[in-house]
Amino acid sequence: MINQSDERQSSAGLIITVTLIFSIGYAILRYHVVGPVPWKDFFFFILNKGISLSAFILLAFNFSLRPLKNLGVEIPQNWLNARKMLGLSAFLLVFIHVLMSLLLFSPVIYEKFFKENETLTLLARVSMLGGILAFIFLWDYSLSFYINSKEANVFTQSLISRKPFSLAFILGMIHLLFLDYKTWITPSGWHGGLPPISLIAMIFFVSSYTINLLGSSKIIGSTEIHRR
Repeated sequence: MINQSDERQSSAGLIITVTLIFSIGYAILRYHVVGPVPWKDFFFFILNKGISLSAFILLAFNFSLRPLKNLGVEIPQNWLNARKMLGLSAFLLVFIHVLMSLLLFSPVIYEKFFKENETLTLLARVSMLGGILAFIFLWDYSLSFYINSKEANVFTQSLISRKPFSLAFILGMIHLLFLDYKTWITPSGWHGGLPPISLIAMIFFVSSYTINLLGSSKIIGSTEIHRR
């Protein structure tokens, strides 16, 4: 039985801290320690990669913790209580990632995204569009924490439901897929044999989305059984 103190406790701070340390640490290891990127590029360029991975991991946790519990996996209550803060922190990190990427976005830094005439390639355009739309839907979802659902009209109800979050998740996967998929299938080019950050983020995305689908279908199945 869960007491009231357990229901209020949250491990958000611990989860966010460990996620940031892992993500930024992995970016440093892959690009600076075993990779060719000079240390002078840590701020903004490599830090941006670590921040983006942190955001994707926190989104994956937010999306999969409750469904994972529905599947029978023992999830601590303080982890479940952390989901709101994980979602809001992920949105903040995505916002930082967007700002930093805009400042860095140029043919000099992201040469593979541009043609010789310095216009975006088709894959880059699809990736950027997916990222922009994902950010918009994630922003929309973040509003759900500040709107009273009982007082919302039908239109607002649709905006503050989990659907925008699901759309943001799918669009985020599209952003990652068209961003860097060519490097995923060429392990010989991985720095120190370490997978690209975009591939790790995609693994978290696919895993959490699968867990969410399985956990949600289990709830629907149980509901149907109870109705019979």
